[in-house]
Amino acid sequence: MRSRTFFSRVRSTGKTTVGLALLLALCAGLVQAGCGGDGNGTAETRSGTIPQPAVDDPRVAPESRRVDLEVPTFSNPTEVTNSLFPVSKQESVLLLGQVDGEPFRTEVTLLPETRIIEWEGQRVEVLVSQYVAFLSGRLHEVAYDFYAQDDSGAVWYFGEDVFNFRDGVIVDTHGTWIASKDGPAAMIMPADPQVGQVYRPENIPGFVFEEVTVKAVDKTLQGPLGPVEGGLEIRELHLLDSARETKTFGPGYGEFLTGGAGDVEAISLAVPTDRLDGPTPAELEALAAGAERIYGAGQLGSSAKGTIARMGDAWKTVQAGQVPDNIEPLMSASLRRLRRAVDAGEQAKASQAAIDVAQSAYDLQLRHRPATEVDFARFQLWLAQLGLDAKAGDPALVNGDFFTIDYLRDRIQHTIAEPDRVEVNTLLEELNGAVGDEDLGAAAETAQQLRDLTAGIQQAG
Repeated sequence: MRSRTFFSRVRSTGKTTVGLALLLALCAGLVQAGCGGDGNGTAETRSGTIPQPAVDDPRVAPESRRVDLEVPTFSNPTEVTNSLFPVSKQESVLLLGQVDGEPFRTEVTLLPETRIIEWEGQRVEVLVSQYVAFLSGRLHEVAYDFYAQDDSGAVWYFGEDVFNFRDGVIVDTHGTWIASKDGPAAMIMPADPQVGQVYRPENIPGFVFEEVTVKAVDKTLQGPLGPVEGGLEIRELHLLDSARETKTFGPGYGEFLTGGAGDVEAISLAVPTDRLDGPTPAELEALAAGAERIYGAGQLGSSAKGTIARMGDAWKTVQAGQVPDNIEPLMSASLRRLRRAVDAGEQAKASQAAIDVAQSAYDLQLRHRPATEVDFARFQLWLAQLGLDAKAGDPALVNGDFFTIDYLRDRIQHTIAEPDRVEVNTLLEELNGAVGDEDLGAAAETAQQLRDLTAGIQQAG
């Protein structure tokens, strides 16, 4: 169960509705699975095999090749030491790519909370990882994934809460499953992968089912900042659509590259793996500040071209150093769009391009700043995006913006002192009401109030 209300998340139309049936269904599923509360994995020794669902398909591997059949034990499940799936160590991961010919972006964030899930007679404390995907810059899918490491060093997947979006609203929760209630927990990364080994990261035939075969180990992968040694290559079989997909995993990164049918999603940055010592470079701060001056302005002033020139110089300095391969072309393209829009005097296009520049600047700042600080900046940036979309009179985009802002709150609320957190949540409730009523003027005004409030908040830690 989520740590707070789903007051915005279950809205399925432009109007605000609590969506009680969906909420109760989700709650019931998690309670039945044993989620919620505090606890630790039991250290009791267990034996036996995990009951397997019947799969009548000649493409699946024989059980003799499976490494995920024995019931695992979990003494310290939230301390993940498996370098190929280092979820407990990763503060923030960014993947970029293309799906169906459109730009795709994924932000993966380890949340500070944990859950308890009962499975095979054990109460296992699991990590909660938030997955947020954007297609063409707009919210596409959100999932809360549950992971734990067993005593051998293998990482297990205990399910996920999934919310699929279209035109700014949740259209379904297809893909949601919880271990024990819906099917068995599933191994997502062996302790020591070897060529030929087989395991199933999802194991509910007819609903979610993936079978993995290890194809190569100790590979050298091309990472966002250079070669990465010790990589893993797998081949994944999906029974529902008969697709086969190749994935790679890198030490310190986890899932590295996914590809199939022309789509690709590649690691672009992970912290702490890619973190650098020292303060944030002045040039990255200048890029974000310059973008703020442009998208925060009511109209383009005579100084805008000078701001663009300074931002261009700052970017050249950054480019002379080490820039992740997938972020560099995005920043360069956004700066070109910004320059063209300013030259043409097109405020709306200039504001959108400036927001895109700021997004890439904050992505690059992940190497230098705590992830929660960057997410705080992203929170404020999406408030600016909501204001821009409200001004354009697009309620669907505004609705999606609000969901994004609300999901970002999950990442930062624990860093905000209680009095400030109450103020932020109160304004978010007001924003939720304005968005649900499609009062775009009030939504833009409240979003600006939130930006002004959060600009003065000092984060803890």
